[in-house]
Amino acid sequence: MTMDMNDDHLVSVAQLKEFAKLSNSAKFKSNSSKEETYAWVGKTLGKFRYFSLKKKEKSIVKKYIMKMTGYSEGAVDKLIAKKRKFGKIFVKERTQNVFQRFYEPADVGLLAEVANVTLNQNGRALKEMFKSMYEDFNDLRFEKLSKISVSHLYNLKKTNAYQTKSLFYTKTNPVQRDIGIRKKPEPFGKPGYVRVDSVHQGDLDKEKGVYHINLVDEVTQAEYLICVEGISEYFLMPLLEEILKSFPTEILGFHSDNGSEYINKTVSILLNKMMIEQTKSRSRKTNDNALVEGKNGAIVRKYMGYGHIPKKYAKDINIFYRDYLNPYLNYHRFCGFATDYVNEKGKVRKVYEKYMTPIQ
Repeated sequence: MTMDMNDDHLVSVAQLKEFAKLSNSAKFKSNSSKEETYAWVGKTLGKFRYFSLKKKEKSIVKKYIMKMTGYSEGAVDKLIAKKRKFGKIFVKERTQNVFQRFYEPADVGLLAEVANVTLNQNGRALKEMFKSMYEDFNDLRFEKLSKISVSHLYNLKKTNAYQTKSLFYTKTNPVQRDIGIRKKPEPFGKPGYVRVDSVHQGDLDKEKGVYHINLVDEVTQAEYLICVEGISEYFLMPLLEEILKSFPTEILGFHSDNGSEYINKTVSILLNKMMIEQTKSRSRKTNDNALVEGKNGAIVRKYMGYGHIPKKYAKDINIFYRDYLNPYLNYHRFCGFATDYVNEKGKVRKVYEKYMTPIQ
């Protein structure tokens, strides 16, 4: 039932109670605006002297307001609280900044049209096409789209206005690589399971710095560092094969994160040739490669710092690692080895009681 909020004939709580009985199964819908509804609620509270009523009578008035406005009990309680505090009920003015929409539905439709014609080219290609259409062909329809960023172009592709007109909108398929087993290696106290990670020595004026490759045995904590100009196969493979043969124990496992410098066919062939199992970190399991990442901070960053080191010094750093730092780390630097204690609840507590060098 749709009705206007004209209830001048109701002047007592008893009449409201009777009205509630008669209209118990009816539903009311007001045609009034929010301002008019708030004014009516304030007028009703004043007419029945709500704040001087007894608890049961207040309940009747509140249910009447809920019935007439369609508001929930919580919403009516807020209006009553506002009436008590300010003496009147008013619509709160909007104070939040409202940003003007720059790209109109027509622009989004034009984006979808061009994407359909070009069989959904990538965002950068579409941006360049919009720029060319406006600057080279003077097509004013592309004036706004010619200035769009690639990232915001993809934001527009997520809108309903775009997806209802697009014929090719699909999410990018994740890359599937079957190289390496996605698991945390379990050495069970047996040496030979190596963790590896890369540490970049910063950029300067768009020039890449050197890369440090850190390899740590999970059980003995034997650690070997190499330095390369880049993490491509050309720089990495000769030194990686050499350093793997330098470990004092037979290498049984090679664990890394999912970086392409290790998860590639060349590294896979090398490890298969050396009969080494290759594993990689699992998604959302930050502790899978925690040992070597901790060593990155404790060793690499302490000795090499965080500043930019140009690529030309990679060979000199490698000589320093081979002749000085690697022997020191394995023969003279003491490491803590944890002992696991399990309480009655099954919680494991690690206590570092043993300190020795990796070779010991």
